[in-house]
Amino acid sequence: MARLLPICSSSKGNSVFIGDTSRGILVDAGCSFKALKDGLALGDISFDAVKLIVVTHEHTDHIKALLQITKHTDIPVYASAGTMKEMLRCGYILDNGNLHECSELSSAPTDIEINWFHTPHDSVESVGYTFSWGEHKIACCTDLGHVTEEVRRNLSGSDTVYIEANYEPSLLKGNVKYPVFLKERIASDRGHLSNNDSADFCTELVKSGARNIILGHLSQENNTPSDAFKAVSQRLLSNGIKSGIDYTLSVAPVRNDGKYIIV
Repeated sequence: MARLLPICSSSKGNSVFIGDTSRGILVDAGCSFKALKDGLALGDISFDAVKLIVVTHEHTDHIKALLQITKHTDIPVYASAGTMKEMLRCGYILDNGNLHECSELSSAPTDIEINWFHTPHDSVESVGYTFSWGEHKIACCTDLGHVTEEVRRNLSGSDTVYIEANYEPSLLKGNVKYPVFLKERIASDRGHLSNNDSADFCTELVKSGARNIILGHLSQENNTPSDAFKAVSQRLLSNGIKSGIDYTLSVAPVRNDGKYIIV
């Protein structure tokens, strides 16, 4: 039985494992190599179980461990053409002969069907992923300033969704540490999803079949787990969708606490 294990989740580091104790896929590697190993171990998974890595985009909070991983392992790494080119240009990743573009995922060494799609974010070529096997479909989608039709089409029908709820608008607006330009970037249509935007989209997703919703990539400066959970759960309830009956909702921890979602 497969599981979804958030290893790290915040504006400082993001990585999710999808698979079982013997083999699986890592979505992003945004914390240290050691933290990845330790996080997997808390979920009773060895790093040797990682057979494939897919990358959403080149921002440091999603690729921090990739240089060490590509130096010391032969795990295949997949990313969009634009992201791969940028990571190589900046020295974020080593060309060890195991780097591939997303267009090659159909021949990836896994029995899980992986599809990719573009997401609107302020990076070179940001993408999200869905993972399908049997009757199950898992979606991982963070770092999107708004929900496009491409995103909506690809996530529709997913039974488990790891989705961004990055900021609470009132906290972002009142954050005196953030300059105006940064606040505008975060709230732009190529920035991040707010709690309210995520709540709207989660309502659509549950209506299209989602039963497990995991909120991820919460800002530690401009959001709280309780704010994100409240915004989404109340929006769902206002649409007649009941927690524990129609869906389950959780918030990914900043660092893995050993809990995972069975899918």
